[in-house]
Amino acid sequence: MTEARPFRFGAGAFLAASAAEWAENARRVEALGYDTLLLPDHFAPDLFAPIPALTAAALATTTLRVGTTVFDNDFRHPAMLAKEIATIDVLSDGRFEVGLGAGWKKEEYDQVGIPFDPPGTRVGRLEETVRVLKGLWADGPLTFTGQHYTIQALESFPKPVQRPHPPIFIGAGGKRLLSFAAQEADIIGIIAQALPAGGLDVASDSEARLAEQVRWIREAAGERFSHVELAALI
Repeated sequence: MTEARPFRFGAGAFLAASAAEWAENARRVEALGYDTLLLPDHFAPDLFAPIPALTAAALATTTLRVGTTVFDNDFRHPAMLAKEIATIDVLSDGRFEVGLGAGWKKEEYDQVGIPFDPPGTRVGRLEETVRVLKGLWADGPLTFTGQHYTIQALESFPKPVQRPHPPIFIGAGGKRLLSFAAQEADIIGIIAQALPAGGLDVASDSEARLAEQVRWIREAAGERFSHVELAALI
């Protein structure tokens, strides 16, 4: 029997010539009935930086949720990201959705001198980031010792409005990260698998491939599968 799930719809917005134009774009997305305004995270010249742009969009609207598809995990330390996300969540009255990804666009890494580590390293770093974020958004200080990050008795402030934390969206295409997302994320963005040398293996996308990815999610999620939202960029 096919499981029925409600749909939500997000709209992408990327750039505007002025604050007034950006605010009007956000209000138009809200008026058209979209649930979320989404912004990617790249160094490309035709994109706003997500954190200030999404804050401005949230302040220009009343019900529209805002989020990222997705923060590149290698561009920010998770302790600072936790603080920035919680701040947006407070300023938007709890309308922020946290999109996270392990990174795939090697040319961007090369342009700014960030090492493009092997896939397993980048995925492992993202896994630690999720645990650090959840820990810093919980009550009390966090102490965390991982392979990539170390946090010593840090009390992060502010705490997000949404409890226990804003919805976490993880974009993934391979089995390891999809399985981790099935256990830890609220929303899973199913994408083409990242290639070890950079880029996405879009050529291998097919209905059979998508079915396999959903099967990996279902198996890893277990009983929480019915509570996980599946997302796709169209």
